[in-house]
Amino acid sequence: MDILLTQNSAAPLAVDALAINLLLSILFSSMLAWFYTHYGQTLSNREKFAQVLPVLSLITVLVISVVKSSLALSLGLVGALSIVRFRTAIKEPEELIYLFFSLAIGLSLGADQRLPAAVAFLIIFGYLALRRLFVGRRQRNNLYLNVLTHDTEQSFTHINAILVKHARAADLRRLDKTAATLQLTYLIRITDDVTLTYLMDALRELLPDGEFSFVEQDNSWVG
Repeated sequence: MDILLTQNSAAPLAVDALAINLLLSILFSSMLAWFYTHYGQTLSNREKFAQVLPVLSLITVLVISVVKSSLALSLGLVGALSIVRFRTAIKEPEELIYLFFSLAIGLSLGADQRLPAAVAFLIIFGYLALRRLFVGRRQRNNLYLNVLTHDTEQSFTHINAILVKHARAADLRRLDKTAATLQLTYLIRITDDVTLTYLMDALRELLPDGEFSFVEQDNSWVG
């Protein structure tokens, strides 16, 4: 009985160790958030999502630090988390990777495994940077361009002329024409975000009442 009581009683939490772990967590997770903001590939608002990563890591450090020394608190945490339901689905696999990375930082630092956490972080972070450096250069930056506009005599010709001017390559994949509208789907290759901005401005000037959208499609080949 005495042994069980001893196991269930929480040991005092070392505040200095907790402070060090939290500071390290801020350092590692902030570097991770910066990398994701600048080099992530998701179409969502990366800057807004990246702000969550340091907070998630800090909370994980605190939770693990509190429950690691008490069996009762650990069991209570399992019971509490079992009733949590997340309503927002994570649709991008890359976002899941960075969320788990942030959680791993918090878990390892919360368990006072500072050296393993630092070594693992440097290796994983270095791998992500090298992959971005070498693999990222080979990405074609292909986009699907969907255009819906009123059908005029020169609409198709003018749209093609704009694409020839701003895109490195353009491949017409679909054309739908009715009595009043013209809908076009291209697979285009854009070199950078600045060129994409110029293309959007040119299309908006040509088609003030038209609709157009861009969808990332790096797995498809064009030109």
